[in-house]
Amino acid sequence: MPDPAVQFQHVTFAYPGAAQALADVTLDVATGACLGVLGPNGGGKSTLLKLALGLLNPTRGVVRVLGHSPREAAARGLIGYVPQRSGAEQAFPLSVRQVVEMGPALRLSPWRTLTQGDHQAVDAALAAVGATSIASKHVGSLSGGQFQRVQIARALASRPKLLLLDEPTVGIDVAGQQQFADLLNRLRHDFGITVMVVSHDIRTVASGCDRIACLSRTLHSHVAPEGLTPGVLAEVFRHDVAAIFGDLHVDAHSAEACTGHHHAPATPVQISIPSKPTQGASPP
Repeated sequence: MPDPAVQFQHVTFAYPGAAQALADVTLDVATGACLGVLGPNGGGKSTLLKLALGLLNPTRGVVRVLGHSPREAAARGLIGYVPQRSGAEQAFPLSVRQVVEMGPALRLSPWRTLTQGDHQAVDAALAAVGATSIASKHVGSLSGGQFQRVQIARALASRPKLLLLDEPTVGIDVAGQQQFADLLNRLRHDFGITVMVVSHDIRTVASGCDRIACLSRTLHSHVAPEGLTPGVLAEVFRHDVAAIFGDLHVDAHSAEACTGHHHAPATPVQISIPSKPTQGASPP
């Protein structure tokens, strides 16, 4: 059995002068898997990603990425990263292809240009996310969902082994969220990469990931999507639970259990998880 792609071993992190953002988190991401990290705003999800990227160092504990320290893995070009959308990226006067070319370009020395292999990787990444036909378009003309696919293509063009995504469906409608989940499944199989996505959107992680970690400062659960229970979600989201249940159409019995004490009976949440797409499926 291969070693995990990402390992968090008893990781605690606190920002200077602030309470702990993460407390004693132990979590493995299996090689080739898609792990969704689900939790409320301020629950430590983005901090977990920054630790995996080597942008932060744990206060206590150890983080390993593909057998290396996070910073070494990043320096070797093993990590692709899709940050949370800010809106400012689309203001630059660049074409879709120019944005995707930034992926391999960031790994080059200043005096080097893209190689034929780099251009081929850009072509493959554009095709993988269904963006070949819009490669010459200005990024400012794209919808939120289209631009998110371009961001993913940019990360893929650097040929990483691990893809990290921070709140990738913010500002995307429900149909686009499902298309994004389908895209994640295809990318894992077609590129043979490990994926870790953090989100407060239960629909996306349930549809696109085969394991879910529920995080709110501490790790509350690490299960397959169908193993989520109202009790776990109530514990993680607390007062946000009612809104989530309403969106997912959880039955009244389950909702009542969730809004009570967090040790509610372990009734599975009724989430419809689509079958995993087969290789060669058409892009969204």
